[in-house]
Amino acid sequence: MPDTRLLTFRCPPLPFLVEARRASYEAGEEHPSRTELGMFELIHVRRGALSVTEEDSTWTVEPGQVLLLRPDRPRLGAGACTGETEFDWVHFQFQGEWEETAEGDESTLVGDHYTHTVRLPKLIAGISGQPAAAAFAVLNEAAASADQGAFWARQQSFLDLLRQLEAAGRAGVYRASASAVAEQAAAYMKENYRESVANADLASALGYHAVYIARCMVETFGCTPQQYLLYYRLDRAKLLLLTTDWPIARVAEESGFRQTPHFSRLFAAHAGIPPHRFRKRFTP
Repeated sequence: MPDTRLLTFRCPPLPFLVEARRASYEAGEEHPSRTELGMFELIHVRRGALSVTEEDSTWTVEPGQVLLLRPDRPRLGAGACTGETEFDWVHFQFQGEWEETAEGDESTLVGDHYTHTVRLPKLIAGISGQPAAAAFAVLNEAAASADQGAFWARQQSFLDLLRQLEAAGRAGVYRASASAVAEQAAAYMKENYRESVANADLASALGYHAVYIARCMVETFGCTPQQYLLYYRLDRAKLLLLTTDWPIARVAEESGFRQTPHFSRLFAAHAGIPPHRFRKRFTP
């Protein structure tokens, strides 16, 4: 039965790669035991099967599956391989906040307008032939490179791998928690804030009922989807006022507002001063 626990990482900071390799065992060989390695480990089995125990839980990782192991618990080989086994392993570290939760339990780590939470199931299945599987191959190639820019290539490939694994997890491997649904809705609005985003659009994009999405948003962020979208647009407007000399009308349009007077009223109510005075106050 698939493990339904989730590991959540609030970023920034971002997880960073330590090492990545592809390895293989012959029949009869066993995965080595380690005590508190101090690093997270991803194991992706390509061929055969690999049995691993973390504390009191044992998994047999099969082709197309990825197991995520914690840095603070013993890892033990749980039996010899019955046939030739090929797998990718990735060690990474994370200096920020993270936690592990069971399915249905809400994470205490939630993103906002400027941060993101990476949520990875403990065991992800069915990635064979998917972008996540290809990302392991790209990472292994980057990790083996000795080029001058290899560090950047490795880190970029690793972050792309995490992105693909997160997408694989969202694709139905686990039942999304309220906070995960809220953050999916937030991500969609951040990507489409310059367009009209109705609650029906969110429902269609995320595959959940609009009322449920709104409830998750209120529970997680303390505001409805439309309020969240408004706050994000106003934050974008502040940034544009400080970093460009665009007319107020263009700032409004680039921030997702269709009418400049309406934007100015909303901005003044939110910031306490109208857009032109905000610009003058905070720019030379």
